[in-house]
Amino acid sequence: MIWVQFIVSALIIVVTAVKLADYGDAIAYRTKLGGMFIGALLIASATSLPELLTMINAIQQQHIDLTAGDLFGSSMFNMLLLGILDMLFYKNRILRRVALKHALTASLAVMLMGMAVFFLLANLHLTIGWIGLDSLLMMVVYVVGVWLLRSNPTSGAVESAEASAESDAGVPSLRKAIIGFALASLVLILVTPWMVRSGSAIAEITGLGTGFVGMILIAFVTSLPELVSMIAAARIGAYDMAVGNLFGSNVFNMFTLAFADVIYTQGSFLGAISPTFALAGLLAILMTTLALIGNLAQVERRIWIVELDALLLILIYISGMYLLYLRGIGG
Repeated sequence: MIWVQFIVSALIIVVTAVKLADYGDAIAYRTKLGGMFIGALLIASATSLPELLTMINAIQQQHIDLTAGDLFGSSMFNMLLLGILDMLFYKNRILRRVALKHALTASLAVMLMGMAVFFLLANLHLTIGWIGLDSLLMMVVYVVGVWLLRSNPTSGAVESAEASAESDAGVPSLRKAIIGFALASLVLILVTPWMVRSGSAIAEITGLGTGFVGMILIAFVTSLPELVSMIAAARIGAYDMAVGNLFGSNVFNMFTLAFADVIYTQGSFLGAISPTFALAGLLAILMTTLALIGNLAQVERRIWIVELDALLLILIYISGMYLLYLRGIGG
């Protein structure tokens, strides 16, 4: 019964989050804010809303490790998706085609993940009110980073491929898009608690621990909207939106980790997370840095149809998850 509840709630969350991303795409088109900026922020925020709601419900249900596992695991999974994207559309050499455009977004993600790992290990326990100083610093960096992304000249341009792929006839009006966005968000708010409760029960049944289940099952479910949005964007040639969504989701995941301190009222949230999750954070940093290098590098190296950096992203994810399992992280 628990598995049925998890699968049903997961399916509802995935379908709703995909619609959420579609409405976010319509808002992007109607407001003319630009493919890269929207992909890195609005669409990334929309597809990352399941992580945010999962975090809130996990804290309310006292599953701190599930929150950390979901956010770090989702960040790793996003980079796995980037590797898969490059393999699925190998003829287009996606990581090369969007070179330099997403360096700022990816660098911001690496910086925020580095701060999270540092604060996990430093265990400062310095608070302002009930909110940890470490979390406040991460939120400030996020806000400054968003401002830099918005003011970056390259982020305001609408990609020609994206602009030509959409027509007014198939795009909802701004009013309908906003209403649809709000309704989809409401459905996620109502359904996410079911998934968190069933996920924690599965952790107890399997003996894997809420942290590891968060990194595998919960992170997989909450990252599926990114997968669907990524493929949909890539199929119409909107590569900037696809790549920006994945890098931007990692940025938003770390903001969610810091924002958790606002919900968690028992002291520093990062201080309450097991330091063993630093290993998961370091793996997420490693994968995001590798993706950034692949994004910037102009060197063409392939094994048959596979880009080496895409292959490395996939291999690091698989071996990293196996290592985390052996270390019993979040158990």
